[in-house]
Amino acid sequence: MGWRLLTQDEGLALVPGGQLGDLRDYHRYRYQQGVPEGIHDLPPGVALPLESNLAFMNGVSFTKGCYMGQELTARTHHMGVIRKRLFPVRLLGPLPACGISPGALVLTASGQAAGKYRAGHGDVGLALLRSEHIKGPLHIRTAESGQVALTATVPDWWPTTTK
Repeated sequence: MGWRLLTQDEGLALVPGGQLGDLRDYHRYRYQQGVPEGIHDLPPGVALPLESNLAFMNGVSFTKGCYMGQELTARTHHMGVIRKRLFPVRLLGPLPACGISPGALVLTASGQAAGKYRAGHGDVGLALLRSEHIKGPLHIRTAESGQVALTATVPDWWPTTTK
């Protein structure tokens, strides 16, 4: 997933192959890799840990004691069925001047709901999508009565066999 290094020293010397970037570069890279962060990507009361891929990042323990949402998380994990996941998406074509609103519906070519756009920066972002729809053509309807096509990808850092 990469590194985020905050230092007062010469940072590039500490990480071979590292490159300097600003906060926008960091968020762009994070979105391309499908890594959620903060309340915009993981809205409280809405985001579920397994749908948000937190188990892939060791953000969920299945051996620890009690925690909020443990029963639903453990049941989902042991059932082995996670129908929706937070996927990195790339928006294709001209974007509306106001951008894409968080929560905008992502639709299939036939107009069926495939999920919701969660957050993004420019032409990259995250969307909570039903896994069976990620390979087909997807789009978001814009306020200007247009459409923005998008593609979803499976990040390289995800396990090859997922539950």
